[in-house]
Amino acid sequence: MSHTNLDIIAQVYHAFDTRDFGVIPRLFDPGIEIHQTAELPWGGIYRGHEGAIEFFTTLLAAIDSKVSSEYLFAAGEDVVQIGRTAGTTRSGGVPFDVPEVHVWHLRAGRVVGYDAYIDTPVLLAALEVAQ
Repeated sequence: MSHTNLDIIAQVYHAFDTRDFGVIPRLFDPGIEIHQTAELPWGGIYRGHEGAIEFFTTLLAAIDSKVSSEYLFAAGEDVVQIGRTAGTTRSGGVPFDVPEVHVWHLRAGRVVGYDAYIDTPVLLAALEVAQ
């Protein structure tokens, strides 16, 4: 299997679609840093494998969603994904469908960073309605 950065990120998205969190120790560097706006309930800065597990667990406790990629491209050693996140809030089942951008930082075949950008006001409105 090819281990280009695009292939690695495609594996990450497939693993998250199937809720296979074993992808974290397989493909994420132990020093990974995850960044998402602190405005969201799961937002903040998370470090290491334990931080990655905490980030995704907290995210999945708040929303049930699926990422649909419109574009996935290499930008040097980084991979940029542009798409949408659609689903429902866990509390109240409020539907949402928001644009997002993910920037994945890779070095030596491992994910060392993940920056998630999402239409925060729209998602916060769905979360507020759910409360």
